[in-house]
Amino acid sequence: MITAVSCSTNDTTEHNDIAAARQDSGVTWVRATNTTPREQELIREEFGIHPLATEDVLNTVRPKTEEYPEYTFVLLKTASLAAKETTFRDELDTDPIGLFIGRDWLVTLSVSPIKVVEQTQRTVIDNPQALPERDADFIAYLIVDKIVESYFDVLDQLEIEIETIEEQIVETTDADVLTSLNEVRRELLSFRRLLWPSREAVGVLARGDPTQTRAITEKYYRDVYDHLVQLVELTETYRTLASGARDIYLSTLSQSTNEVMKTLTVVATIVLPLTLVVGLYGMNFETMPELSWSLGYPAVLFGMVVISLTIVIYFRRQNYI
Repeated sequence: MITAVSCSTNDTTEHNDIAAARQDSGVTWVRATNTTPREQELIREEFGIHPLATEDVLNTVRPKTEEYPEYTFVLLKTASLAAKETTFRDELDTDPIGLFIGRDWLVTLSVSPIKVVEQTQRTVIDNPQALPERDADFIAYLIVDKIVESYFDVLDQLEIEIETIEEQIVETTDADVLTSLNEVRRELLSFRRLLWPSREAVGVLARGDPTQTRAITEKYYRDVYDHLVQLVELTETYRTLASGARDIYLSTLSQSTNEVMKTLTVVATIVLPLTLVVGLYGMNFETMPELSWSLGYPAVLFGMVVISLTIVIYFRRQNYI
C-alpha cells in the first residue's frame, strides 16, 4: 500500500498517486507498507532508489545509514515486547523501516504498518502548523525520534521484570525463577545488539555527513543520538543487574543445598553409632554375656538414647543445629 502527501509551507495535501504528489509544490512524502513488487519498482523508478537498498529493508538487516548521490538511506528498527505463541511470554519483537531522504522528498518503506510512522503522518496532515520545520530531513527526524522514544518503553518493561525476579529470588529458589532471569538476560542482549548499530546510524546524521541533512536539523539528530547513548548505558546497567541477580540466585541455591546437606550430616552422625551398637549385638554369637542378662535389652536402649542426646547437645553447643 502506498500513500503520498505533499507538504508546503502552510498546507499539506494528500494524493492518490506518487506522480501527482511530485508535481505539487513542497516536500513529497511517500509511505509504502507491505508493497507488491510492482509498487516497489514504481518507487525505485520515480526516486532513483537502488534495488539493494529496498532489499535491505525487506530482508531485515542490521540498522545502518548509507549515502547515495541523490538521497540518504537510513535503516532502523522499531522494538516492542510482545507475547509469542510458542512461549506465551513477552519477547523482543522488531520491525524494520527504511527512510530514503532526498532534497525535497522522503520515502518510508516497511514490511508491515509502523505505528510511529502513521502517527507522524497524521501530525503532518492534521496539524502542520505545529511543526517548526517541514523539510524532508526534519520529517525523517520526527520518525527517528519516535522510534528511539519507544526504546525507553522496552527498557522500562525489562526493568520491571528484573525487579520482580529480584523479589522472587529472596522468597524462593524455584527453577522457574532462573528460567525467567535467563530470558530477561537474553532479551537485554538482543536489545543491545539493536541499539549499537542504531546509535552508529543516527550518529552519521548527527554529524551532518549526508548532504541531504541540513545544518539546522543536525541539532535534532544530535539529541536523538544522546538518547541512544543513554539507552546503551542503561542497557549495560540492566545487564549488570541481571547478572548480579543470577549470582544471588545461585548463591541462595547453594546455601539452601548446604542447609540440606548439613541436616543430612547431623542425622547420619546420630544414626551411625546406633547402627554400630545394633550391629554388634546382632551377631548372634553363643558366648555373649549380655544376651543372658535380664536387663541387657533396656540397658542397650538406654545407652542408645544417651549417645543420641550427647551428640545432639554437642552439635547445639557448636551451633551446627
